[in-house]
Amino acid sequence: MTAETHYRAALVVAEACGMRPLAARCHLGLSSLRKDQLREAQAHLDAATTSFHEMGMQFWLGQATALSVAAP
Repeated sequence: MTAETHYRAALVVAEACGMRPLAARCHLGLSSLRKDQLREAQAHLDAATTSFHEMGMQFWLGQATALSVAAP
């Protein structure tokens, strides 16, 4: 199994169990793995950033905002 497969499986469980911090971390991980698919990567990064902001998770919000999914 790939990292992407594990992130996606963890995201399903996290969302089903209401584990928002874990779901946000999964989105953040998926955003870095999907840089070949810019729209999908940006959607995951946006989801992570929004969630971290809503939950007041400043450390992870800083990590997410420091990332860029745009091509170099």
